[in-house]
Amino acid sequence: MNSPQRRRGAENPLNYLKIEERRLRIDSPCNLQSSILNLLGFMGFSAPLRLCGLFFFVSFVSLWFLSLTSMAALPKGFGLSAKYPGDRGIAKDPSVLFAEDFEAGPLEAIKKRWSEASDKGGRVLALSSDVPKASSGKTSLRISATLSENTGGHLYKRFDKGVDQVFVRFYVKFPEEADYIHHFVHLGGYNPPTSYPQGGAGERPRGDDRVTVGIESYGGHGKYPPPGFWTFYAYWHEMKVSGDGKYWGNGMSPAVPPVVPRNRWQCVEVMMKLNSTPQKRDGALALWLDGRPEIQIVEGVRRGPWTGMGFQLRKDGEPFEGFHFRTSEDLKINFLWLLHYVTENAARQSQQEPPKRPVRVWFDDIVVSTNYVGPIKPRQR
Repeated sequence: MNSPQRRRGAENPLNYLKIEERRLRIDSPCNLQSSILNLLGFMGFSAPLRLCGLFFFVSFVSLWFLSLTSMAALPKGFGLSAKYPGDRGIAKDPSVLFAEDFEAGPLEAIKKRWSEASDKGGRVLALSSDVPKASSGKTSLRISATLSENTGGHLYKRFDKGVDQVFVRFYVKFPEEADYIHHFVHLGGYNPPTSYPQGGAGERPRGDDRVTVGIESYGGHGKYPPPGFWTFYAYWHEMKVSGDGKYWGNGMSPAVPPVVPRNRWQCVEVMMKLNSTPQKRDGALALWLDGRPEIQIVEGVRRGPWTGMGFQLRKDGEPFEGFHFRTSEDLKINFLWLLHYVTENAARQSQQEPPKRPVRVWFDDIVVSTNYVGPIKPRQR
């Protein structure tokens, strides 16, 4: 008896897969799984073996699909800013928790808009006429660290309400003769909230008391020119312990670290999302530079080894377990810490002598929102 006629080219399983691929809409892992099950049956695998193969296949393809689509799912370009050219009126948008353009009077008046200011001897914080090109204002903030006198300073803002997800956009400029810094801009939450930044360096949070994430410039022990490349630096209750037995912040960077530019303004935006319930691992971090998505860290993305120093994203790594930032929904994101902290150790870790000149940085056009903000949309002239 002649065997049933097969479609032309189907004798080879690879040809069968090509046929399936052409007719399949790969818009979810489930569609592809169904096609693979058909292929396994065609190749003669029994039902139990097909189910066993499906178990491993589901895990692999789901992670593959997540890594393929996650960055594409992030917004880019203008976001909330598209509604407010030049950022005019953006502070009044219902989604905005806080905005600062450093235009509201003299420095002392601006300090009062924040919960706390660190300006030792009045020689750290200063207003400047150097502003981003798209800015509607004429003033920015300059923070200087002079190691013979201080380690820099900060502005700290406690939000009027805590939230589970936040976007922080700011413009920053490092000078041509930049130096390495120790810590930079942080956001996060304290439970209960405080009007000042808390301590806790070297200590692991409990899970219901605090969580902090910094966007920092790191020199990689001198591998990258100062100020370094952008990386996340986080404290949360599942962070890894360092070799000295203490819990220093865990750093997280992409496979190709984005180098911080010098002598030009850059738009930086950070998204932080807490896990939606104490049982889930759906917390997330993301970074945009000049409106382009650069880093996204969510459950399932591939990472290299995770140590007390943190981890680097790698395509050939293992899947990230996901951020379980909190064990209680009472812990919310409720502060922004505009920090410029410089120490001698920051230079020595990168094989440089501590700087004798002031280490400076400029900030402008800060917006904190529950929606993606994006770069300033230029105004029509």
